[in-house]
Amino acid sequence: MQDFKFLRGLTRRAVLALATAAALLPTAGGAQATWPQRPIKLIVPFAPGGSNDNLARLLATKLGARLGQPVVVENKGGAGGTIGTEFVAKATPDGYTLLLGSTSITTNAAAGKKLPYDPVKDLQPIGLIATSPLVIVVTNGLPVKNLRELIALAQAKPGSISYGSAGLGGTNHLGTELFASAAKAQFVHVPYKGISLAFTDLMGGSLQMLVPSVAAALPQIQGGKMRALAVTGPQRSPLAPDLPTAAESGLPGFRLEVWFGLLGPAGMPAPVVRRLNDELRAVLDDAAVKEVLARESSTPQPGTPEELGALVRSDLARWTQLIKDRGIQID
Repeated sequence: MQDFKFLRGLTRRAVLALATAAALLPTAGGAQATWPQRPIKLIVPFAPGGSNDNLARLLATKLGARLGQPVVVENKGGAGGTIGTEFVAKATPDGYTLLLGSTSITTNAAAGKKLPYDPVKDLQPIGLIATSPLVIVVTNGLPVKNLRELIALAQAKPGSISYGSAGLGGTNHLGTELFASAAKAQFVHVPYKGISLAFTDLMGGSLQMLVPSVAAALPQIQGGKMRALAVTGPQRSPLAPDLPTAAESGLPGFRLEVWFGLLGPAGMPAPVVRRLNDELRAVLDDAAVKEVLARESSTPQPGTPEELGALVRSDLARWTQLIKDRGIQID
């Protein structure tokens, strides 16, 4: 009777937390924890078909096999990724709703958008998945053959070179401004409603520069429709091994990569976070996963929840400072 009165006095959320924790405890014989007991949702905050979606579906298959429960990908695109991210941030923190997050989490927050969640307080980092460099490309008509020549031209004629992006405050936009800051140059931003439209104008010559992903630009580069000058990662891309890095091309220490990570709502039980992190690290060590990531010019980056949390905070600080220093207007 005393136990019944005790439980009745608890809040519904406390009862849920107790039940979740109890389910995660191993038996006296050391058996595996009973989580998960039903399918898990993996939310992709973008439309189907993009790099986030492709990566999520690969991970869902591999994680589902290891966890013994289906991991079902759901696309909740819109508002630059904020709709899907909000859905996860406000979900019950029981380990059954996860997020395939990326750099957009921090660029959206740094851009000053009125978000219905806090990317640091309302999301639980689980583990970094991979990083992927961008590539600096120019229209064939621009009289530069390498990154040093591009920087020299931009410095000699400030505001004479226009660059495109997939929208205000996105990675293409802020990433190019990060490059401009390092190069001590001034470019003119032309935002589009999608990167494909920017590609079209770059190949047509009405746009001079673009900083897209390596995988997205590679067919046009190989087809001679645009000129690649450098990749922005710390190493050369296996997809374009002859292309130098920006650091090799006159910008020592420059590094710009898109990251992908697994997150959930804040308040998840620690054993669930640990289990997911362990399984994610095992998946990233899978040869087939490494091969698929390599085709996207992505490098597996297994790590701890704490390391992903530190990356989110440092990324947010970097973009926020960049926007302030460059006087970037997002609205």
